[in-house]
Amino acid sequence: MKKLLTIICLAVIATFAFNLKSSAQGYDNAIGGRFGAANGVTFKTTLGGNKMVDIIANFRSNSNYNYFRVTGLYEIYNPISNAAGLNWYYGVGGTVGTVKYKPKNQSDLYLGIDGVLGLDYKFADAPINISLDWKPTIGLVPDTDFDASGVGLSLRYTF
Repeated sequence: MKKLLTIICLAVIATFAFNLKSSAQGYDNAIGGRFGAANGVTFKTTLGGNKMVDIIANFRSNSNYNYFRVTGLYEIYNPISNAAGLNWYYGVGGTVGTVKYKPKNQSDLYLGIDGVLGLDYKFADAPINISLDWKPTIGLVPDTDFDASGVGLSLRYTF
C-alpha cells in the first residue's frame, strides 16, 4: 500500500511540475520538508495567478500507532500589504493513507478532508520559501474524528 501511495504521489507531482506558470507568490515550484506534528516532504506548484497545489507526504509514529499519509491541498494566496514576499493563504483538500495500530497489529486505510490556513514567505534574494500553517483534518475512515494538531513549518527550495 505504501508503494502504491508513493507512486501516486510522484505521478501527481510530475504532472503539476510540467505546468510552469507565473505566480503571485514569487515562485512557480517549491520542494522541501514539513516539520510539526507530522514530518514529511512537501511540493508546491502554481496553477497560475494566486492559486497553488501543495502535495504533502508525511508520517507519524508513537507507541500506539504508525501512519503514512499523502495530502493534496488546493490553496489560494493573498498578498499582505507593505510586506513584500509575504502572503496569507487558505485552502481545502484531501488525505489518503494507512494507519497501523501497534497493540492489535492491525492496519487500516485512512481517508480525510483537510483545510489549511497559513503564512508564506519567499525570500527576495534567495531561492528559499518558508511557510507556517494550520492544517486541521476531519477523518472519515477508519473512524470519524477531528484532528486539529496539524500545525507545520515548511522550508522549501524554489524553482
